[in-house]
Amino acid sequence: MYIQRHLEHQILEASRYYPVVMVCGQRQVGKSTMLNHIKEPGRRYVTLDDGNARRLAANDPALFFETYGAPLLIDEFQRVPSILLEMKKIVDQKALSGEDSSGMFWLTGSQKFQMMQGVSESLAGRAAIFDMSSLSTAEIEERPAALFHPDLDTIRERLKRSRHKSIHEIYEDIFRGGMPKLRATDIDRDRFYMDYINTYIERDIKDLSQVGKLNKFYDFLVFMAARTGQELKYNEIASTIDVSAPTAKSWVTILERSGVIFILRPYYSNSTKRLVKTPKVYFMDTGLAAYLCRWPSPETLESGAMDGAFFETYVVSELVKSYFNAGKPVDLFYYRDIDKKEIDLLIVEGDKMYPIEIKKGKEPSKPDKHFDVLQQFKMKIEPGIILCMSDELIPYNRTSWYCPVSVL
Repeated sequence: MYIQRHLEHQILEASRYYPVVMVCGQRQVGKSTMLNHIKEPGRRYVTLDDGNARRLAANDPALFFETYGAPLLIDEFQRVPSILLEMKKIVDQKALSGEDSSGMFWLTGSQKFQMMQGVSESLAGRAAIFDMSSLSTAEIEERPAALFHPDLDTIRERLKRSRHKSIHEIYEDIFRGGMPKLRATDIDRDRFYMDYINTYIERDIKDLSQVGKLNKFYDFLVFMAARTGQELKYNEIASTIDVSAPTAKSWVTILERSGVIFILRPYYSNSTKRLVKTPKVYFMDTGLAAYLCRWPSPETLESGAMDGAFFETYVVSELVKSYFNAGKPVDLFYYRDIDKKEIDLLIVEGDKMYPIEIKKGKEPSKPDKHFDVLQQFKMKIEPGIILCMSDELIPYNRTSWYCPVSVL
């Protein structure tokens, strides 16, 4: 069973204007499945996981492209990043001869950092680049694509198409995660994630010179999952896992660039020196994080010590997915100062600020107690929303509203 992806429209639209379209994201999120589903009949497919195709691409890229032609879908292309130079040559020759070069090459890769290094050097201005993650709740529920925006009228429209969920249903979603194979088949969840981690470490991570001891990298993965929703402290990682701080930093970069984690940066302004600059880290797939933390069931997760961290991770990852699926850069921050006043999320648009709090309760008390700190930025503070288990969008007071988390 194929679950329609919100990114489909963005890909097809970009393919009308750009010669190269890239989709990058963590392994198993459905990149090649989506592109194979929407590709036109004449577009050929080749994966560089195939040894013969990989050898040809590495040894004679010109012959590789002569063999497969265009339009072409190249899967896991980061395994031979050197083909980008030949691709650039082909695209430029076509443009010089006055021919239409749009949509010639579609690429997927699960190692965004290798992709981006090559792109910046070879395909600047010639490639449309999209991030893709596991299924969003809106995709699973077959709702229409829509970028999340905290404007109250926009939320009211979204709620018309949303299905209200109980807290138990939310934690079932958190526990299962959004990997397409888990959602479209009856594969055993634990078996899927065990295979996923083995593949990720043995295939993607083994290729990277920064990772020496793979067993320590697994310990690092578990540690990071246990810290989802918390501040990212490299020294703490290094001392716990027994690696150097630079190694900890490089491993975090690997997780971020392969789409496993999202790093939320703090909002910072030169007008004040009292702001904390430490980022926070969130797993992009809550099911993977729950598996790594060895939570045995949705019920134990919901009542366990990490219930709040996983609820927050779920909300943040859903918001990030809505940006990815709209093809937009992620414009999210959080606020924290040295007095430990914190606001979970900030969306800044021009001279406007939208504060967002994330609470597991149904009617959390004093949910907006720190919103007043935003006055220091001399911007227009829009009504804040508290994403929680409320049954409806309802004002807490004149400046903040309870908002059902099912809006996501």
